[in-house]
Amino acid sequence: MSTQIIQTQFKRIETKYIIDKAILPQLEEELKAHLKADEFAESTITNVYFDNKDFDMIQDSIAKKNSREKVRMRLYDAKPNAKSEAFLEVKKKEDGVGFKYRLTTNPISAERFVTKGITDQALVDGLDHSIVDDKVNAELTQLRKRYGNIKPMMYIYYDRKSYKGIADKKVRVTIDQNLLYRDENVSATAGKYGQDLLDPTKVIMEIKVPGEQPDWLANILAKYNIIQQSFSKYGTAYRLSKNLSKEEVYLARNLI
Repeated sequence: MSTQIIQTQFKRIETKYIIDKAILPQLEEELKAHLKADEFAESTITNVYFDNKDFDMIQDSIAKKNSREKVRMRLYDAKPNAKSEAFLEVKKKEDGVGFKYRLTTNPISAERFVTKGITDQALVDGLDHSIVDDKVNAELTQLRKRYGNIKPMMYIYYDRKSYKGIADKKVRVTIDQNLLYRDENVSATAGKYGQDLLDPTKVIMEIKVPGEQPDWLANILAKYNIIQQSFSKYGTAYRLSKNLSKEEVYLARNLI
């Protein structure tokens, strides 16, 4: 399947907050004075994270080593299939600023691109011929050198509400709930099932801005005593699957 490649590079400050579902309706009502639903107001999100067999990439990310890279494939179809639109993304963080490099293809081509790169054999095996993105390919090449063979290692699903600023459209707020994960049968097309990634009475709110948060947003957060928290969906899924604490992973990687 030949698809059009759309790469977008992002640079922004991202902050996360864990919120009780009980206050969500009131909070959303106040946010509506400054935010409106974006083009895809409500969506189902299927993620497949790539790593090596020992999960070294996410362990390094938790331990704040290198640039805390993550490689993921994301789909928005309610029931993803082999022909669904898939976003392949390389995420990294430097000096507290998040960077994301992204291209668009299909699930089969995305997986083959990550695992094999641009090779003659990959093209024979069915890799989308249109994938020639230099930046994403360079990032993946570097990660393969560091971690060796990278393959699908974790499935994460959730339902998302998305908002953008009315006055400043660069402000984005997302609310994720009903989070699930699994580290077996890691396929985007295998169906929605797994273990709870977060207490079902909680949701994750994420704020994405190119710089400082606007005053109105900071005031609303203060009113509800909403405090920024560090929460990596993939990092949490890895630790839950291995029954580890964040401190255990951090210490193990920094003693190497």
